[in-house]
Amino acid sequence: MEFTLTFLKLFAISIYLIGPLLIFLGGLIVALGQIVTHIEKWTKFDGLYWSFVTATTLGYGDIRPLQKMSKALSILIAIVGVMFTGLIISTTLYTAESALKKHIDPSVIERIQDGLAS
Repeated sequence: MEFTLTFLKLFAISIYLIGPLLIFLGGLIVALGQIVTHIEKWTKFDGLYWSFVTATTLGYGDIRPLQKMSKALSILIAIVGVMFTGLIISTTLYTAESALKKHIDPSVIERIQDGLAS
């Protein structure tokens, strides 16, 4: 339980620190999605839904852009979405590694490294 609390504390601090960047990237996804919404004449909710499905690279295909400009913007949304997701994943991995280093006994690490080396 102590490890989990350490992880959650470190994760919260990390998200706080990269929060402005996540907000910027999320806002960019929403803004670009609303531009596509206007071009394609979708409802605002459909545009929001589509932009996040595109940003997460799920791409269900139930809504898709038909105009060239919309298709170009969808590529940009996907790239920004990969950056957004990558930041969260890398933060999670770094936080887990930091929490493990704080709670694991150094002799355990040495035994594991010795076992891998032989």
